[in-house]
Amino acid sequence: MKRRAHLPAALTVAGLDPSGGAGILADLRGFSAASVWGTAALAALTVQSTRGLVSVHPVEPRLLAAELEELASDVPLRAMKTGALGSAKNARVVARFKQDRPELPLVVDPVMAPTRGLGARLDGRAALTATRELVALSTLVTPNLAEAAVLLGESAPISSSEARDAAVALLELGARAVLGKGGHGKGPWAEDWLAFASGRVVRVARPRLAVPPVHGAGCTLSALIAGRLAANASGPTEEAIVIAVRFARARIQSALVNASRLGGGLSVLPLTHR
Repeated sequence: MKRRAHLPAALTVAGLDPSGGAGILADLRGFSAASVWGTAALAALTVQSTRGLVSVHPVEPRLLAAELEELASDVPLRAMKTGALGSAKNARVVARFKQDRPELPLVVDPVMAPTRGLGARLDGRAALTATRELVALSTLVTPNLAEAAVLLGESAPISSSEARDAAVALLELGARAVLGKGGHGKGPWAEDWLAFASGRVVRVARPRLAVPPVHGAGCTLSALIAGRLAANASGPTEEAIVIAVRFARARIQSALVNASRLGGGLSVLPLTHR
């Protein structure tokens, strides 16, 4: 009997949000929506809900490394993404894992400065250095405006009108591509800027929606992108990245329209497979 081909699989390395609105659980929904099998390595436990983050408890680096190595020895991974890693040591574990697999597309969601105060932050010089090292290995990094400012070492906030320039500047860190997210500005259009090391810059715009604040949109977006890259057998070409970003933005846009209350805090995104 002919052996069946492997399912396309994507990996998330992130933290557990018990509410399911963000982190690993949201990432797995994003992978499913991109029609790929989701796998996960837990980097941090958090105490949080839709109302906010209470505490972060990083996984021991040796345990995280064991999770990754065991999974990779069995499953042919087609893409991976990172979210909240909990510690600088864990960021370096992931960087070493990626260095050993240069062909594996990596999407980095640099969860350092969550837009609305929800998420497992990485603070301090060691964490910033480790995150920059991971960004240098990435196929795509997806910072919000606050995270872009931290990565660039800017003391003043970056405005949405500066998102394009910030995306281009972040390429200096070594990423192949940067998606500068400018969605929290003003005006009728929300604009992201996708900048490539080749010099190409793509505007990704959509009508700004008058919706309540939501929990987990950033990690879900990066998971959708990584999932789409995993589903693309031709590899992470520039055009494949553009297609993945546009796909992810369209899915987030439709999910925002149907954002739902789960608890007493921010709304969550009811992202489903289709």
